[in-house]
Amino acid sequence: MVLLPNDADLRHTAAAAAEQARAEGIRVALIPTRSAVQGIAALAVHEPERRFDEDVVSMTSAAGATRYAEVAVAERQSWTMAGICQAGDVLGLVDGDVAVIGADVTVTARAVLDRMLAAGGELVTLVVGDEAPVSVADILEIHVRESYLAVDTVVYRGGRQGALLLIGVE
Repeated sequence: MVLLPNDADLRHTAAAAAEQARAEGIRVALIPTRSAVQGIAALAVHEPERRFDEDVVSMTSAAGATRYAEVAVAERQSWTMAGICQAGDVLGLVDGDVAVIGADVTVTARAVLDRMLAAGGELVTLVVGDEAPVSVADILEIHVRESYLAVDTVVYRGGRQGALLLIGVE
């Protein structure tokens, strides 16, 4: 069994669950994913026929090679790494830290994506929440195709998640 917490705040809970499973004789590995896009990357390389340890190494490597971001709306005024945000501002968080403060979801998401792709990448994963603008995925997908050669984009509908948009770059 492999556990993917997909949230830094759930890592201790997942570790406790792994210990409980081990105590019951279940073989379990915890892959320290901090975002759902890292979990998706891990699952993309999972091969059930492969030896368990080799599979865990491959999944851990894929998750670790995935940079992650999210776009969310600020609930209150706050000091951030990118400056002061107000309630209702659109925040672009990269690896858990606020990197961009904006007024528009699509514009902020594009700025975050450009920042992430400046460090390189071959695959962009977008997980779009129900509250995100309907066109955001299409606009970002076109932007990646026109601005970054040899970078593919995959889009998933995320439903009612906490963030408007999750972004992964592998």
